[in-house]
Amino acid sequence: MHPFTGFVLFVLIWWTALFAVLPFGTRPVAEADSSTGWRGAPERPRMGRKILITTAIAVVLWGLCYLVIASGWISFRDGWLALPEQ
Repeated sequence: MHPFTGFVLFVLIWWTALFAVLPFGTRPVAEADSSTGWRGAPERPRMGRKILITTAIAVVLWGLCYLVIASGWISFRDGWLALPEQ
């Protein structure tokens, strides 16, 4: 795998994992705004912790994807997924 391809794959996995991790542990503000009733952003979002968890998940998933790609289990050049020769 080319390094740029690996980097792009990691970024895609990281963003997907971030959006999956963001809702966990969030609690709304206890008291809503008196005029609008809007509660706004979570009280303590703990973004640093979520970013570390997201990075750990992304590293594991990227490693698994790398192993599958490098092993040749899935290949579009040969095997049953290959395009027919013309």
